[in-house]
Amino acid sequence: MKVILTADVPKVGKRGDVVDVKSGYAHNFLFKNDVAIEATKANLKKLAEQQAQEAEDRAYEKAQAEAIANTLNDQRIVIKGKEGAGGKLFGTITNKEVAEHIKAAYNIDLDKRKIVLEEKIKDLGTYNATIKLHPEVKAAIKVQVIAE
Repeated sequence: MKVILTADVPKVGKRGDVVDVKSGYAHNFLFKNDVAIEATKANLKKLAEQQAQEAEDRAYEKAQAEAIANTLNDQRIVIKGKEGAGGKLFGTITNKEVAEHIKAAYNIDLDKRKIVLEEKIKDLGTYNATIKLHPEVKAAIKVQVIAE
């Protein structure tokens, strides 16, 4: 019996897959637990439309991420910090502060968890940061820390 999985099922398939299973398994487990529907023509057509819409949404999200990456690539963010002895900072510059400066400078709202600093910023100087905008799109920026 052909069914369309509506959720991931171990050893059977992933959500959206059309799989061939035994009739008893389909009726007694898959349909009962709402993890599959019967693969009728109408359901297959609906699945195709849904997959096309999801592909379109993913392409749109990637295009948005690429546009943001083009804006941010090779840009320099300047952050002022309180300097202590020997060019050391009081505290560290965090991802949150970098995200706030990006929002102020470029009006781009980023989640602080998407910003990856190559090293902790504890001193004055210039540091590299990578912004993960999409699984396939990243942007590289420089963070310059100057004395207040």
